[in-house]
Amino acid sequence: KEKREKIKDRREKKYRSSYFFLLSFLFCLLSSVFSLKLTIFGQVNQFLPNMRLKRLGFVFLIQCICCFAFGQDSTNRKITISGFAELYWGQDFTAMPQKRRPPFLYSHTRQQRLAVNLAYIKAAYQSPRFRTSLALAAGSYMKANYSSEPGLLKNILEASAGIKLSRKKALWFDAGVFPSHIGFESAISKDCRTLTRSLMAENSPYFETGLKLNYTTDNNKLSVTLLALNGWQRISWPANNKRIHAGLQLQYKPNPDLLLNYSNFIGSLYPPQEKRLRIFHNFYGQYNLSDQWSLTAALDLGTEDSSATVKGVAVWFSPAVLLTYSPTRKWSFTARGEGYYDKKGVVIPAGISSGFQTYGYSINADYSLNRFLLARAEFRKLISRDAVFYTIPTATKVIPFVTVSLAAFF
Repeated sequence: KEKREKIKDRREKKYRSSYFFLLSFLFCLLSSVFSLKLTIFGQVNQFLPNMRLKRLGFVFLIQCICCFAFGQDSTNRKITISGFAELYWGQDFTAMPQKRRPPFLYSHTRQQRLAVNLAYIKAAYQSPRFRTSLALAAGSYMKANYSSEPGLLKNILEASAGIKLSRKKALWFDAGVFPSHIGFESAISKDCRTLTRSLMAENSPYFETGLKLNYTTDNNKLSVTLLALNGWQRISWPANNKRIHAGLQLQYKPNPDLLLNYSNFIGSLYPPQEKRLRIFHNFYGQYNLSDQWSLTAALDLGTEDSSATVKGVAVWFSPAVLLTYSPTRKWSFTARGEGYYDKKGVVIPAGISSGFQTYGYSINADYSLNRFLLARAEFRKLISRDAVFYTIPTATKVIPFVTVSLAAFF
């Protein structure tokens, strides 16, 4: 009899846990979708402008409550509240220093003044079968990269919910807004080896919206991700293009010191009557040469069908190499060499027949004050084949500039 009662109790706990899990998934998914203001048909709801901040706070509160309430059912479930803020100052050394960096740079864009690049607060919930996250943000990075988004969407750094489809295998299905599957850099500078982002990162998606299916092998050596996206770095559907775009990511890690990655994007950024297909590839590898030295090598390669102004298939590519030296836990130094070659001006319009052809280098020094503060300084120089940088008082071929920052996080 006691044995039967124990079995009954276990079944009740299992059903209760499943019930809580289902409610958690539904609540968090609804809050994420609500935060995006999207209907199931991809249309954007119209909210009053003066309600924007209240809505943001309400959505974030709902997400936190859901995480807290349903995370208490099992010790295997984890709730995380995190935050990040980066204050920076930049200066170029051209004949007439500008207050804003060139338009092909979307991170750390301000100069001659203190500014916040990115500040966010994030709530995340993780259980064996479910995960969700919501991050609300502000700063010059958000203004530069979310200029095409309406209202509330300008502050959504991340908003997603996912469910594990298999009990035994690491097979996950996620929906929402996530960091891009392309490239080795992200919007969060403390997670990158250089203070500023490379040319390839600045001119490929930082974030994406849609559905993704991810599978990771039991030994964690291989990860495969399939994506269905609504555009090239978009949250809301473009008014003239409601087509689905495809993405793929393959990551292979044969040992703890080596990571190989391939990612792609396939789709059209134009109205249906313009049959112009974009195919974009990203390759990178990261290798720890020793406990102190690490190497990153990357290449972006894109093609796009011809247009009224561009004959034939346009091709652009961007290489980058980074070498990092970390003599102690507090100090780190990184040297970067990079280039970006877009002769037909598909991604970076230069306004001249030879297009945008630029290379550059940077030297970066990082000092970790403690586990909550990171100070960084960087000297960077970009050199173009033609005078395409700035126009006031005259265009120039070379831009040397420095950037310093202080990042706080928890």
